[in-house]
Amino acid sequence: MAKQLGYHKIREIFTRFHDADPEPKGELEHVNVYTLVVAVALSAQATDAGVNKATRDLFKIADTPQKMLDLGEEGLIEHIKTIGLFRQKAKNVIKLSRILVEDYGGEVPNSRAALQSLPGVGRKTANVVLNMWWRYPAQAVDTHIFRVGNRTGICPGKNVDAVERAIEDNIPTDFQLHAHHWLILHGRYHCKARKPQCPTCIIRDLCEFEDKTL
Repeated sequence: MAKQLGYHKIREIFTRFHDADPEPKGELEHVNVYTLVVAVALSAQATDAGVNKATRDLFKIADTPQKMLDLGEEGLIEHIKTIGLFRQKAKNVIKLSRILVEDYGGEVPNSRAALQSLPGVGRKTANVVLNMWWRYPAQAVDTHIFRVGNRTGICPGKNVDAVERAIEDNIPTDFQLHAHHWLILHGRYHCKARKPQCPTCIIRDLCEFEDKTL
């Protein structure tokens, strides 16, 4: 774990991220907030590209909780069977769809507690939805953010909760809205797990990673 970077270095890092990509976007495809919830729930232990491939046709016919219930669990499985853990995920999507219809009038609630009460929706999923749909500065810490946060010293922590707190505590407020997207994209395409692209990294001179590649 790298040492925690100081405020001025962190501000400079996020200034560079902003200059390179002012409006970073999540890569999960969706057509409304309900399909965003479903896509994020399906993405656990799966790639965004794999989820998008499975949901493109699915969301054309099931873009509301009621339509998903009409499709049914077996119908849903036919669309998502290329995704890992598809049977359990299908059960969760049907259960959460039923709860949304019966308890929320078919609408997706915009509170973290309510979102986390849905089957298959954890804190990370809730934070993604709050951030991407309602533009709330919630930080969804995945493996990419955990790695980048600890390697660079931007937001080090021994677990995802600690890294989430470090992001909220250490990253300037004007960068909070897009912070987790910049970190995810940096981890996915530059600060990779096995072959980090240090020579072409835009924050190389500010990063605390001791094993920088030549």
